[in-house]
Amino acid sequence: MGWWFILRGRLRRKPTVRAFGGSLSERELLAHSLSVLSGCRHRLEDHLRGSATLAEAFADVFGAGEVAGYLALVHDVGKGCRAWQDRLISHAEPLGKPVGIPHKEAGTVLAAQTAGRQLAAVVQGHHGGLPDQDAVKNVLAELGGAGLDAERAREATEAVVRLVPQIVREDRILPPAWLAGLESPRRRALALDLFTRMVFSCVVDADYLDTAAHFAGGKPRVAVPADMRMLLERFELRRARMLTGRVASPVDGVRQRVYEEALAAASGAPGMYVLHVPTGGAKTIAAGGFALRHAAEHGLGRVVFAVPYISITQQNADVYRGLLDPSDGDDGGPVVLEHHSSVALDEEDQAGAWARLAAENWDAPVVITTTVQLFESLFARKPSVMRKLHRLAGSVIVLDEVQALPDRLLIPILCALRDLVEHFGASVVLASATQPSFWSLAQLDGLPRRSMVADVTGLFEVLRRVNYEWRMGPDVTWESIARDIVCDGGEQVLTIVNTTRDSARLHRLLSGADGGVGVSGPVWHLSTRMTAEHRREVIRHVRGELEAGRPVHVVSTSLIEAGVDVDFPRVYRAWAPAEALQQAAGRCNRDGRLPDGGTVVVFRPADGGMPKDLSYRAAMEASTEFFGPDEADPDDLKVLHHYYEKRWALQGTDGRTMGVRIQEARQRWDFPTVAAEFQMIDNKYAQSVIVIRPNTSSEEGNRIESDIASLRAPSPSGPELLRRLQPHTATLPRHEVAKALNAGLAEPVIGDLVVWRGHYDPVRGLDADTPEDRGGYAF
Repeated sequence: MGWWFILRGRLRRKPTVRAFGGSLSERELLAHSLSVLSGCRHRLEDHLRGSATLAEAFADVFGAGEVAGYLALVHDVGKGCRAWQDRLISHAEPLGKPVGIPHKEAGTVLAAQTAGRQLAAVVQGHHGGLPDQDAVKNVLAELGGAGLDAERAREATEAVVRLVPQIVREDRILPPAWLAGLESPRRRALALDLFTRMVFSCVVDADYLDTAAHFAGGKPRVAVPADMRMLLERFELRRARMLTGRVASPVDGVRQRVYEEALAAASGAPGMYVLHVPTGGAKTIAAGGFALRHAAEHGLGRVVFAVPYISITQQNADVYRGLLDPSDGDDGGPVVLEHHSSVALDEEDQAGAWARLAAENWDAPVVITTTVQLFESLFARKPSVMRKLHRLAGSVIVLDEVQALPDRLLIPILCALRDLVEHFGASVVLASATQPSFWSLAQLDGLPRRSMVADVTGLFEVLRRVNYEWRMGPDVTWESIARDIVCDGGEQVLTIVNTTRDSARLHRLLSGADGGVGVSGPVWHLSTRMTAEHRREVIRHVRGELEAGRPVHVVSTSLIEAGVDVDFPRVYRAWAPAEALQQAAGRCNRDGRLPDGGTVVVFRPADGGMPKDLSYRAAMEASTEFFGPDEADPDDLKVLHHYYEKRWALQGTDGRTMGVRIQEARQRWDFPTVAAEFQMIDNKYAQSVIVIRPNTSSEEGNRIESDIASLRAPSPSGPELLRRLQPHTATLPRHEVAKALNAGLAEPVIGDLVVWRGHYDPVRGLDADTPEDRGGYAF
């Protein structure tokens, strides 16, 4: 019999008085050391009760207030033992170091007794991260014995229960009725995985907030609930002003219709919504209007927009800030929080301070983030990453460009989204011009599909703005495509290819190098071998040239396809999966100003490259079956539906793809394995490289070098350094990085991150085919 079952009988004993410092009953139990601002130490009772109050309020949104409040109440009970209390005063406080004595175990036992072993993982992992069930079982077994940790846990519980008697309960906290009501054991196990994650988020966020408040000498920082109706009114007023100031477009009437239909759909019940609108249909604004009205109608607390690429995140954040953040005469503080790897959160002004704090737990009315940030947090295990998760409950979650969700993770993603809708009060919007057939997969079977636009097929017909031409014969080469572009392309041409090597090769041909005929004027280049800052500069310049009507030629990888707002009269696209072809067409005649339509030339070069992973090969095989010069265009929605079904069927569900193995680990509540397996960005073949570009000012170069030195320092550094360096990073294949390190052209920084010391082409960036030249650069 474990010690917790006989604890109640022992609590009536008189405490043992020890020679040093008196008994624990005669001492004030502490949770944290002295705050230099308040001049006080943090009482353990205050911390447990304060954390419990916060966690209960957070989890009440999804009906789990009782269990989250209890787990927060017991999470630091282990600090009540004499050894921990003594070391806090004698070691941790004067030296500024951790106490060094485990304190999670007593609360883990209490949690297992009252809430079950699965949820005991919340307490056991509240510092190091959610453990697997074997780790929890081992802790419980050890604490049922007579070892030192077991004795300290018993001692701590006896001491704390005198101050907080609620830590020992006669009754168990039952699981929510919806969880117990799930008939399938597999569905129950998966739902309990997400339930545990959400409760964990509430507890660790409450712990962080209460602790931070102590050291800040104030109260926990929790934002006042947003007035979504007021924000909707502000949004609509500014949208009207924005449209008044824009140059009229032939598709403005269609965009207005999309917006009105989205707003009308917002009064529908919470659930899973689909916004299927062709590129150029203003779905970003329509999604924003829907989300705000839906939140106002149903009392939802926030709106979270997630997109696949940082460039779109920044673009959308600028739009929504202009529509929602307060301006002169408006009440209230900032509304839109932009949170991703490259946003600067270290600004010293008031807005920077708000963003820094809000980003920790998404305590903001509107959050703009990346799908990487969203889903890797959802399937993570570390407290600092998971604090924000409980904010998804009772929220509107807009997933833009959903066609970019990776096939290899699709099953766990869809499963979690469904659970957020069905059990955590969220509404999810799947937005894309290329809407995948998600309801053909078992994970969404039976879940109502709520379409915002009534006649999607008719909408695509009205917004059909391009004509497709095909160059698919065996005689198609990079040289022939370059000649085609020069002779027939016109003055404004975008060409999109599949690999960085292909983009560099075609760029050289169009620039007149490598025996190419060359176009008149500069040719711009975009790929991940260029730094993020370099790419943003090019996109900004290209937009300016297009708007001014000047000649402009661009060669890009697929990074330009999803959400980058450019409008070319002619686009060339190397043969690729159907959704990529359709997204490329979205960069052509975007505003419908060409009376005869734009032209999209799809070509298959005999010597072209393409990614080699299984998902991409399946997509290419399905595309070949359904699309081409004698088959359908990529805009055929009925054929696209069959394409997705075929593509997923080709990959199977044997565990190698689609995320089945992650689901199996989730069923075992094996949180470390899930976190290790769930990687939105597949870094198996790619590696990040910091680059100080040749045109960087000496001042900026010194700043970058200083940040690199700080990362290499033995003392821990926060995420702000990596955020500051992100604009200066590019991506290379791992084998190229290894060669560069061996050749002295790169230097390790920390982990996989390296700094580049070799040549950086001012146009193509880290071009693998450019001869190495270290001369002429001042670093």
